Amino acid sequence: MKHIRNFCIIAHIDHGKSTLADRLLQTTGTISDRDMQAQALDNMDLERERGITIKSHAIQMNYKFEGQEYVLNLIDTPGHVDFSYEVSRSIAACEGALLIVDATQGIEAQTISNLYLALEHDLEIIPILNKMDLPSANPEEVTDQIVELIGCDPNDVIPASGKTGLGVDDILRAIIERIPAPKGDEEGQLQAMIFDSVFNPFRGIIAYYRVKNGVIKKGDRVRFLNTGKDYNADEVGILKMDLSPKKEVRAGDVGYIISGIKTAKEVKVGDTITLTADPCEVPIKGFEDVKPMVFAGIYPVETDEYEELRYSMEKLQLNDSSLVFEPESSAALGFGFRCGFLGMLHMEIIQERLEREFNMTVITTVPNVSYYCYTTRNPEVKLLVNNPSELPDPSSLDHIEEPYIKAQVITKSEYIGQIMSLCIEKRGELKNQVYLTQDRVELSFEMPLAEIVFDFYDRLKSVSRGYASFDYHPIGYKTSDLIRMDILLNAEQLDALSALVHRSNAYDLGKRICVKLKELIPRQQFEIPIQAAIGAKIIARETIKALRKDVTAKCYGGDISRKRKLLEKQKEGKKRMRQVGKVEIPQEAFMAVLKLND
Repeated sequence: MKHIRNFCIIAHIDHGKSTLADRLLQTTGTISDRDMQAQALDNMDLERERGITIKSHAIQMNYKFEGQEYVLNLIDTPGHVDFSYEVSRSIAACEGALLIVDATQGIEAQTISNLYLALEHDLEIIPILNKMDLPSANPEEVTDQIVELIGCDPNDVIPASGKTGLGVDDILRAIIERIPAPKGDEEGQLQAMIFDSVFNPFRGIIAYYRVKNGVIKKGDRVRFLNTGKDYNADEVGILKMDLSPKKEVRAGDVGYIISGIKTAKEVKVGDTITLTADPCEVPIKGFEDVKPMVFAGIYPVETDEYEELRYSMEKLQLNDSSLVFEPESSAALGFGFRCGFLGMLHMEIIQERLEREFNMTVITTVPNVSYYCYTTRNPEVKLLVNNPSELPDPSSLDHIEEPYIKAQVITKSEYIGQIMSLCIEKRGELKNQVYLTQDRVELSFEMPLAEIVFDFYDRLKSVSRGYASFDYHPIGYKTSDLIRMDILLNAEQLDALSALVHRSNAYDLGKRICVKLKELIPRQQFEIPIQAAIGAKIIARETIKALRKDVTAKCYGGDISRKRKLLEKQKEGKKRMRQVGKVEIPQEAFMAVLKLND
């Protein structure tokens, strides 16, 4: 065990984690130059296309140092705030972390929050200054930022470049010398914690785990403590570029198990694996359940694909345990699921993965957050409302509480004005302003989560020309003056577009949604009114004019009453159509609300 090192790579998005991981894999000979490709660990097409890591990836490397063979277990983690649950799980399976900071950009918001996660788990931090080969690198200033943040010696910061391979040997030496070997008892009862799982259509569910104590051997009868079910360990092994079968996986190591599990519910991330014959008394303290931030409905386009969508979501949940969903129905869209996501990017990725990996075409409703409602009948009882349509009758409402977050924005000092006005427009309150260096400022705001759900991140990037980094965490609920705004189409309420909004924003938002829907909904044979309403009061209206056939074309000359008669007949027909006519709404219309500023 003393020759094993478990570590993960943490950093802000786009600071070069995956590129540096590629160099580590090449230097240790884990992957041959022939098989090498950029972002070698990112095995999803989506990750390559967007250039971001979505899933954390575990891999084992063998490295000879001073004549001694070492086993290095690396976990490459995502950098985006929406995937911070992946990072927290990876950190729990390690003893050390490589903290990577871009030498051209310096410390960003997500660097700080990931670092705090690692420090909570008492991990040994190795600071690395990446992208040293770029002409715009600023090593002295960024090193000072790192020293101030961690309190380390400036000589401990390793200069490196993922592109050229500079400093990779120093990083490997630091991993072996500074990161402690895993603690555990090989002779003890088996305790292994599941930190990830994946669905394989041929072999069932493959669970990835870290062995804390004991040894797991091929053919053992094992028990998953959380579900209490027993299985045969048909195959165990370690994680190389592909799965690499072994006879046993010992304490301190990271491995996988295939036991022919077919149902997604039977494997839970954070569960403990033990032996049926000699079970351990206490499970390993797993991970706290994830708290979704943003809720949206996902519905199949064809209603008969509902069951298929359920299976797809269950398989996806195995691979992404931060996805939460439960069945719901909508008058406009039929049966579907109410899903909880960690943020807007997470929601976009889930929708994309459903379409690519499972061929499911889905409609996503307007995202919102969860609220607490208090009624006048029993003011002590708080009702959790995830969907605006669940809101009690306004006459019986006492008040509504909405979730607030503490947001940290790190930016260049020249963009402070625009960022402050954006946050104040989103009902934010400035709490603190700290100059990290002469031209880098950290701004702290308290603001409602509902305001950042829509277009906040995109607008933040555009007002700061891409120089602002953003991170947030929930701080609880506060009372707000909220009302439910409904959208009516041809006098029928569209429950999928209902939203809880602040009273001061209702008129403006209602008007903009009506204008946007008018652009997106195709014209019909009859006139369609689009209205925004609060209760029975209409606050905004737009009209889609009817397509009209020229019925008077055959009349040339003659009395005007002939034309009038034809036009009156057409008018009657349009009126009847409007009563029975159904309006088809394109998928873009449901997502239009998110892009109101475009």
